Amino acid sequence: MTTKLEHHLRSLIRTTGPISVADYFHLCLSDPQYGYYKTHDPFGVDGDFITAPEISQLFGEMIGIFLVHAWQSHGAPDNPHLVEIGPGRGTMMTDILRVIQKLAPALYGQLQVHLVESSERLQKVQSQSVVEHKFKTTWHDSLETVPEGFTLAVANELFDAIPMRQFVATGQGFRERMVALDEQDNLTFAAGVATLDPVSLPTGYDTARTGSIFELAPARDAIMQQLSERIRSFGGTALIIDYGHMATSLGDTLQAVYQHQFDPPLAHPGDADLTSHVDFEALARRARATGLHINGILPQGDFLVMLGLLERAAALGRNKDAVIQESIRMDVARLAGSGEGKMGELFKVLAVSHPAVDLVPFKLPPT
Repeated sequence: MTTKLEHHLRSLIRTTGPISVADYFHLCLSDPQYGYYKTHDPFGVDGDFITAPEISQLFGEMIGIFLVHAWQSHGAPDNPHLVEIGPGRGTMMTDILRVIQKLAPALYGQLQVHLVESSERLQKVQSQSVVEHKFKTTWHDSLETVPEGFTLAVANELFDAIPMRQFVATGQGFRERMVALDEQDNLTFAAGVATLDPVSLPTGYDTARTGSIFELAPARDAIMQQLSERIRSFGGTALIIDYGHMATSLGDTLQAVYQHQFDPPLAHPGDADLTSHVDFEALARRARATGLHINGILPQGDFLVMLGLLERAAALGRNKDAVIQESIRMDVARLAGSGEGKMGELFKVLAVSHPAVDLVPFKLPPT
C-alpha cells in the first residue's frame, strides 16, 4: 500500500527531479505532515524499536556511575550542567539521576539538568519521567541555549537518526546516491551527478567494486563539532552511545524498521523508522580536531561490564524469585551480549573530554 509520504515524494521528484538520500532520510523522519516522528511514537513496545534504557534500569545506572566518576576526575567542579541530547522518553535520565542522588549527593545538589528536545510531544512525556527532579530540569530546542558552564553530556541513539549522504561507486568515480522514480513510477535508487573528493574516502576506495556505497554525514559532524566546542570552552566530558563501526569504511548501512521488522528503505516512507550506522572514527576525528581528548571507543558490552553491570545485576536480583532473576539475566544478555548482531557488540561508546582526564573504563588507572 502506498503511504501518504510516498505520494508526496513522487510529486516532488516529478517536479524537481531525484532527491538525495539525505533529503529522503530527513523527509521520512521529519516531514511536517507525514514524517515518521510526526505521526508515530518510535519508542517502547508500541514503537518500532526499544532503546537500551527501556530494556532495563541497569543501562542508565551504569551511565550514572560513569558520569559521577567523570565529575570526580575533573576535580568535582561547582555548578555542573548535565545535558542529554535526544532524551527519548526520559527513562535514561531518570535512572542516571537516581544513581547520582545516591552515590554523589554533593553533585546532585548542585546539578542543573538540561534536556535538548525539539518535540513538544516528547517533552511532555519526559516531564512525567523526571517529575521527581522537575525543579532541576530545563528543556531546550537546541544545545545553543544551554547555559555556559562545566558540562557532562550524554547522547544515546542520537546520531543514527541524523541523515547522512550516500555515494555509489560508478565507472566515473563515486557519485551521490539519489532517490528517483523508475518506469513504473516506483521509488528507486539512482546515481546522481554530484561527485565526492577522494580525500574524504577511506583507504582502498580505488579498488571498490561498482555499486559500493560510501556514507558521509556532514549533519552529524556539525552536531559533534557544536558539542565538542562546548566541552572545550567550559570543560567536561561527553559520552556518545550508538550503533555503528569504529573505523571509517565502505558499506551501505541505511536501514528501515517497519512494525518491528527490518524493511527495504524505500518500501514504506513515513511509516517506517529510518536509521544508519554511525561512523565513530569520524566523530572522534571531529572531536580531536576541535581540541578534545579522546578517552576511547569501546563496544557497549565491554563498557557496561567494566563499569560493574554484572555486580549490579546480581544485587538487583538478590532475594528475588526465579522469574525476576531470569528476567534480569536476559536483560543483561540483551545489553551486553557479544557476537554478530548482538547489542553489546554492535553498539559503541565514545568518550571525549577537556581537559584530558583518564576515565574508567576507557583507561584503567595503574595498579
